[in-house]
Formats: sequence, structure tokens, C-alpha cells
Amino acid sequence: MGEGVTDMVDPRTIFEVDGDESFTRLALTIFRYQAVHCGPYREYLQLLGVDPSGIHSLEEIPFLPVELFKTCRIYAAESEPEQIFTSSSTSGQEPSKHYVASLALYEEAFTRAFEHFYGPAEQVALFALLPSYLEREGSSLIYMADRLIARGGGGFYLHDHEKLLQDLASCHKKKILLGVSYALWDLAEQHPGPLRDTIVMETGGMKGKRRELPREEFHDLLQKAFGVSSIHSEYGMAELMSQAYSSGQGLFYAPSWMRVLIRDLNDPFEILPPGRTGGVNLIDLANLYSCSFLQTADLGVTRPDEGFRILGRISGSEIRGCNLLVQ
Repeated sequence: MGEGVTDMVDPRTIFEVDGDESFTRLALTIFRYQAVHCGPYREYLQLLGVDPSGIHSLEEIPFLPVELFKTCRIYAAESEPEQIFTSSSTSGQEPSKHYVASLALYEEAFTRAFEHFYGPAEQVALFALLPSYLEREGSSLIYMADRLIARGGGGFYLHDHEKLLQDLASCHKKKILLGVSYALWDLAEQHPGPLRDTIVMETGGMKGKRRELPREEFHDLLQKAFGVSSIHSEYGMAELMSQAYSSGQGLFYAPSWMRVLIRDLNDPFEILPPGRTGGVNLIDLANLYSCSFLQTADLGVTRPDEGFRILGRISGSEIRGCNLLVQ
């Protein structure tokens, strides 16, 4: 998992999580590791007056504000990073930087998550319409799509809609059209028509290219244009090694090593029960060598079955390109 990376926590155990008890046990182990080895997280805990040895539940763990990835080196490995992924950002905004100690760990995380929801990667062709990501360097989404395309086929399409549609029509295996929202809208307007036997999956927001639409209205637009019964979605960000997926109606599910908790907007250290709306906290155990416990500026709600919805951005937060669509 990268030469020189400490083996205090065996990365293989991340993907062996099989329930709440094993998740909590490993999460607390990783928390105590990162509380020592991730400098900014260690300092954050000290400022809060938190003694890591006194934390015994997920709800007690302090979540690091994800904005600190813009200004701090959130890193917990002994080796030098193999890759630095950066977030998309509008003009004048500082991008987040995710220092990745092990690309092998990232590839295992995104491959396992993808295959959990869509089956073996070799059996799925991925057609990527991601112009704003292709036009910059350091995108973790492009890295993921590139590796999945290498496994199952498909390709990248910058602005060549005709070639994209030709290749989709001639592909006779399971296929996914993965697009940033504004690019899918462009395709829907310029080339409406049925996409037979194709999963249409949106990721990200409008990137300032088009006005924001409520998620339901936008998905309805795409469903009518492409003749599909639902629009899938991918929820991820540069600061995460893992992704959650929705098969429709904006209801996401995460892989077994990832959890979503909702915090009270007035008291960020209080975790709310399912059904209550608040700020989204993310636990991604695959963030082993950065920080697994992130407080985001997304607004969301969870369900008793561990499904969750992203309802938009918390008022006053800096806009960023990770599922800006609102319910």
C-alpha cells in the first residue's frame, strides 16, 4: 500500500467491515491513529480539549471541517504521497488538496464501491462526459473513470456528442453514461432521443455553466430527453477516497466502510437521529492516511436504512462542485 507507509492499521480490514459493530471498532482504531499521526487533526482535537482515549462511540468523534483541506496538509502517513488530488473550484477560490499515500488503496475503494452497486467492472462500459474535469489536472474523478474504463471499456468525450452517441449505440454490454450535470443538460438539449439500455448518472453541479435546478426538476428533464425511467447519481469529493451512489430520486447509499451522520446546525457536536435535517458528517475509513472524519458544508438527512439525501449547501458556505443540486 505504498512503500514506507505505516502498517499500524491494516488497510485490508477496511473492506472486511460487515456491520455496525465492526465498523465502530475499526473507526475508533483509525480515529486514535489519526489523532496522533495527522498533525492538523491532532491540533484540532487539542483546541477542542478532546482526549482521544476518552472517545468510545462514533457520535463522540469530532469531525474535521473539510475546508481545512484547502489550507492544511491533512496527511497521516510516514511516506511521501503518491498523488495529490485537487477539488474543482470557481475563479478565486482555493482548491482542496487531498494527499494520497496509496493509489492502490484508492483504486480498491472506488472499485469495490462501484462493483457493489453495478457489478464487476469488466462487465460495465463507462462513457464519461466530464469536460470541466478533463480540462484541469488533479481530478480524482477522472482518475477513477480512467481506471474503470480500462477495465470495462467506454471512453472520455470532451464535447464530441456525435461520437459519444454512436459509441453508446454500438455498445452491447451494460453501459453507464457518467456526466457532470451541465454537460448532460447540453446533451439533452442538443441531442434528445432515447438512450436504450443505458444508465444515465450525474455527478457534480452546474459549475457556473448553467442555472441551478431543483434535483427533481433536473432529473425529470433528463428522463424525458433520454427516455429513461430514473437518473442515477454519484456522490463523492476530492477529500474522500470512497463514493456513494443513487439509483434514482436522489436517495444515496454508501459502501459498508462509509457512514453518513447528520449534525445539528446550531450545535455541530450533536448528532441528529434519522429523519432530521442538518449538516452532513462523513466517515470514510478508506481515508486511512488523511482524515476519515469530515464535517462538510452539505445539508442532508438520513433514513433508518442508512440511505441519505443531499438537500443542498448550508447557507453561507462556499459553493463547490459536489452535488450542488437541491431537492
